[in-house]
Amino acid sequence: MEPEPNRTALFLASCVALVATSMSFAIRGDIMADFENVFLLSKQNVGWVSGAAFWGFGLSIFIGGPLCDALGMGNILRLAAAGHIGGTLLTIIAPNFWVLFLATLLIGIANGLVEAACNPLIATIYPEQKTRKLTVFHAWFPGGIAIGGLLCVALNLAGYSSAEAPGGWKIKMALLLVPSVLYAAMIVGMRFPATERKAAGVSGGQMVKAVVTKPLFLLVFVCMWLTAATELGPGQWITNIYNEVMQSTTGSGILLLVWGNGLMWALRQFGGGIAHRFSPVGLIAFTAPFAAAGLYLCNIASTPLIWFVASGLLYFGVSFWWPSMLGITSERFPRTGALGLAIIGGTGSISTAVAGPVMGWLNDTYGADRVLPIWSMLPVVLFVVFLTFYLVDRSRGGYRIEKISQSAE
Repeated sequence: MEPEPNRTALFLASCVALVATSMSFAIRGDIMADFENVFLLSKQNVGWVSGAAFWGFGLSIFIGGPLCDALGMGNILRLAAAGHIGGTLLTIIAPNFWVLFLATLLIGIANGLVEAACNPLIATIYPEQKTRKLTVFHAWFPGGIAIGGLLCVALNLAGYSSAEAPGGWKIKMALLLVPSVLYAAMIVGMRFPATERKAAGVSGGQMVKAVVTKPLFLLVFVCMWLTAATELGPGQWITNIYNEVMQSTTGSGILLLVWGNGLMWALRQFGGGIAHRFSPVGLIAFTAPFAAAGLYLCNIASTPLIWFVASGLLYFGVSFWWPSMLGITSERFPRTGALGLAIIGGTGSISTAVAGPVMGWLNDTYGADRVLPIWSMLPVVLFVVFLTFYLVDRSRGGYRIEKISQSAE
């Protein structure tokens, strides 16, 4: 009899893989100005490069999620490690815009494969604590951004800012190799379980049927476009916008990213049980006004203090959204399995890919100081939708967690 998979080791390896994913966002956020200068890009083209990671992210989640059943979650994660290492090296040697775009796309694909494998993996190994464990796992997305941001700050102070060392961005990019190689080594020989859906004997046809026949799943799908754009769209631009509006010559805008994502890490790491007590639906409704207020406050931010208050409100507001959306998917539609999680996670990534160039266009058209206040309309819509969702649930007895054995069609 084969030994059971070590879920603690699997969870730890998943967290390190997510650190690699999120460090790529932090480092790219810090070196966007370098891309702009070295490759002579407009802000909209910078947005396309930034968006390439999310296109790869989203498409690979869509493809990799269903393949978890066929290839196994371990093999999907090993492909992710290869993509992270290869994409990082290709970025460092990129001679022009198109190679840079391709390298960023490859890293994005790796990022998506991490999500495609790890979300159903955690839902499988912690069937009674799905939202809580997904929230703790996703703490390492902002955690990795904070780590990457601090390392970039340290290199800037050491003389590797774009002004002092035009090639310093390559050293920053090379930092991504550390967690990538680490999680690649951790999963060598590691045993992975079958997905929850496959272990329960739910067929592929039943999985697809569970996706296409549920109107509520369609609502979650639509809302993921807005939650992801609100959370990750500003995250790709706030450093650049701060530096431009505040005319920072030291690149201090990266500290906004570190502060906001450090806050998100703490909330997700130590507040994982909040969604269970208040329901993930009610939690999104409650926090959406904070995100709207933070984005709008950027309109009048004229000092670093106000910028830090505004970004704190924004990041507090969006802290639980991504894991809550995945939790809702896994808890309310368990028969959708890895496919359902892939659709929702992939949708969030594609949404952010679209948000990148749109925010770049808004920046070019209306100016850096107007981009984030315009974006504040998205969480206002989310507040109305999720408050209605919460009230309907409450009228029917409250938020329900379905067991896969109880959700037969």
